[in-house]
Amino acid sequence: MLLTRSDVEVILGEALAGGGDLAEIFVERRRTNTISLEGERIEKVNSGLDQGAGIRLLAGESSIYVFTNDLSLAGLKTAAQTAAAALAEGKAGRRLIRLGSADDAPPPPVRKGDMRDKVAIVAAAEKEARAAGDAIRQVMVSYGDNEQEILVANTNGRVATDRRYRTTLVINVVAGDGSNVQTGYESLGGTQGLELLSVDKVRELGARAARRALLLLRARPAPAGRMAVVMAGEAGGTMIHEACGHGLEADIVGKEMSVYAGKLGQRVASELVTVIDDPTLPGKYGSYSCDDEGTPAQKTVLIENGILKTYMYDLEWARRQGKSSTGNGRRQSFHFPPIPRMSNTYLAPGDVHPEEIIARTERGLLVKRMGGGQVNPTTGDFVFEVAEGYLIERGKITVPVRGATLSGNGPQALMAVDLVGNDLGFAIGTCGKDGQGVPVSDAQPTIRIPELVVGGLL
Repeated sequence: MLLTRSDVEVILGEALAGGGDLAEIFVERRRTNTISLEGERIEKVNSGLDQGAGIRLLAGESSIYVFTNDLSLAGLKTAAQTAAAALAEGKAGRRLIRLGSADDAPPPPVRKGDMRDKVAIVAAAEKEARAAGDAIRQVMVSYGDNEQEILVANTNGRVATDRRYRTTLVINVVAGDGSNVQTGYESLGGTQGLELLSVDKVRELGARAARRALLLLRARPAPAGRMAVVMAGEAGGTMIHEACGHGLEADIVGKEMSVYAGKLGQRVASELVTVIDDPTLPGKYGSYSCDDEGTPAQKTVLIENGILKTYMYDLEWARRQGKSSTGNGRRQSFHFPPIPRMSNTYLAPGDVHPEEIIARTERGLLVKRMGGGQVNPTTGDFVFEVAEGYLIERGKITVPVRGATLSGNGPQALMAVDLVGNDLGFAIGTCGKDGQGVPVSDAQPTIRIPELVVGGLL
C-alpha cells in the first residue's frame, strides 16, 4: 500500500472531525514516458513522476476537495483538517475509523521495455509511413506510456488498490499534391505494455495512416443533403460516446442537462440498439479493476433493446439519487475529484453481415473513420466530421469523398437505426469533461441510419 492502514484511518478520522457523511482519500503515484518524432527526427523524450493525494468530504449535497503533493502523515493530516474546517458543520470531534479488508488488484503482466525499445517503435512507424510515396510530406509519431498506482479508502470501510499500465501510439501523416494537402491519422492504445506494439502492428499503423492521407488526395468533394449513412465498425463508437454516452452520466442527468433525464424505463432508441459501458474488458484503453473511488469495475447495460435501463453513477451522485455506484467514478489524477465518466462504451453487435448492410443501401455515405465533432448533451444535437468516407451507389461502395460532415440529433439517430452488423470495432481517446481528461475506448458494429444531414458540396 502507498500508506499504512493505520495512517489512512487517522487521516479519514481527521477529515470527519467537523462533521460530514463520508470522507475519502485517493493516493496516487504515476510514472510517465513520452516520445515525439517530427521532421524525421526525435524531438522530445520525457520521463516524469507525479504523486500526491486528494481528500474529499461529502455532506448532503455538498462536496469539498483538497489535494496535496505532501504524502507525509503530517501533510495529509493538514489536508484532512483543511477539508474538515471548510465544511464547518460543527464540533463533531475526531471519529474512529476502521477499514475493511483491502481489494488488491494484482499488478498487470506487461512488457515495459527500455527507452531504446520505445524509440525503435516510433522510428519504425515513421519509416513505414514515409515508404508510401513521394507525396508524403510530413510524419508525426507520438508514443506514451504511464504506470499508475492508486490507493483509495473511505469511511464506509472501503479500501482498494490498483496498478494500471497504459500504452499509446499515435501517427499523423500529411500528404500533398500541389495546393491539395490532406492528413491521415491512426492510433492504438490499451492497458498493456510493449506487447501491444508488435513490429507488424506498428508497421500496419504507419502504412494505414499514410494510405488514408493519400486516399484523400484523390477523393472528390462530398455531396450535401439528406441521405442514408452507414457507419462502419472500424470507425469506432465516436457517435455512441458523444451523442449518447455523455447524456447518460448521472451528474449531467441530475443537473437536468441531459436529453435522457427522466426517461428511465422508456424507449430511447431502436429495439436493435443496446448500449453498454464495461471497464472489465481485457486490455482495452478504458479498462480498470476498480474505479477511482474503489468501487469494483462492472459491466453496465445502459440501454437494452432500445429501453433506457440506468445511468452511470459515481458515489456522490448515487447517494443523491438513492442508487448504487456503477463503478464509473473517475478522475484524471489526485488533483481532481471523481465524477461520473465512461470507460469502454459500445453499441452491442447485431446479426447482419456488414456487406449485406451495404448491399441493402441504394444511395448513401459510408463512414470508415470519424473525425472531431460537437454535441449538446441537453438537446442531443451533434455535428461530426468524417475523416474517411465513400459514396454508396446502388448497393456498392464507389468513390472516396472528403469534407463531409454529419449533423443530427443523437436520440433521433439511435431511434432510426434499422440495421446493425455482427462486427465490432474499437477506437481510443482521451475524454474531456469538467477540465479533466481520462482514457476511454468506444466501439460499435456497422450500423445504418436511414437518413442524416450530410454536409459537403452540392
